[in-house]
Amino acid sequence: MAVSRTDESDPDAAGIEDPIDEEAAGWVARLSSSDATDADRAAFEAWRSADPAHAEAHAEMDALWRRLGRLPDPRPRPGPPKTLAGIAVALLLGGALAYQAGLVDRLRADLWSGVGSIEHATLADGSRVHLNTDTAIALHFSETERGVELLRGEAVFDVVPDPKRPFVVSHGGLSARAVGTRFVVRVDGADSPVGVAEGRVEVVAAGRHAMLSAGEAVRVGDDAALAVSAANVDRSTAWREGRLVFAGQSLATVLAELDRYRHGRIVLLDRRLGERRVTGVFDPRETDDALDVIAATMGVRIRRLSPLLVLVGSPL
Repeated sequence: MAVSRTDESDPDAAGIEDPIDEEAAGWVARLSSSDATDADRAAFEAWRSADPAHAEAHAEMDALWRRLGRLPDPRPRPGPPKTLAGIAVALLLGGALAYQAGLVDRLRADLWSGVGSIEHATLADGSRVHLNTDTAIALHFSETERGVELLRGEAVFDVVPDPKRPFVVSHGGLSARAVGTRFVVRVDGADSPVGVAEGRVEVVAAGRHAMLSAGEAVRVGDDAALAVSAANVDRSTAWREGRLVFAGQSLATVLAELDRYRHGRIVLLDRRLGERRVTGVFDPRETDDALDVIAATMGVRIRRLSPLLVLVGSPL
């Protein structure tokens, strides 16, 4: 499938898509486990010796792991309490697994975007697709249908009308069918997986049907029922222009959104703090700046343990 592609993200952020830290974290987590094998250790040595950057990243992750109390460190030094170790173990392992899952989706994809990157492309039929951070799609165009499989992430589609070939975006058991419209589909567990900015879209999930018009989104209930409600789709998709717009959302929601644009994790330590409301506009390419603004305006403590781990709220 032939497509044209342009990258309108910050050129200075091109190096943000660097998986070495995640790989290093995965190796530290794997080799510190009780079931690490000789084959694991041999594979690690081959990886570390392949590039000086690998050895440097591993040394940093290993030092962080020791400071968090996961491994014994012969050098006495002050550091965070050992209760942080459980968080670090889960985050490093989770980050390594997420990275591997992303690689699989990218191998299957025709178009994808990296973490922190926003991509824009024109499909063979002239329709436009905008890929949010860490998104992958596979194209299945035929003479009777223009099929798009959203493998991960979030995408906005500006569809060229073609009554003979409906435009269908699918993921798992959910599909969104449009003839000519602009709509968004998100498959990372968001409350509203489909929203419509222009035109009409038919959503099908588990045998249930819902018809959405402009300014509406759908929620999928625990019983697979589809509930249609009003939604500000333009605001929720402002990331296409490099803006994250929040109007009274909880701090927990805002941090979860910022987390999508970063390698590593942002961890909220205080649930009550997470209920406080945030209104503001942030640049998804500058999540550290957004965290600094939140800290200054809301009196929130931000603690950066490493580029991969940021704690928000009361210390443990």
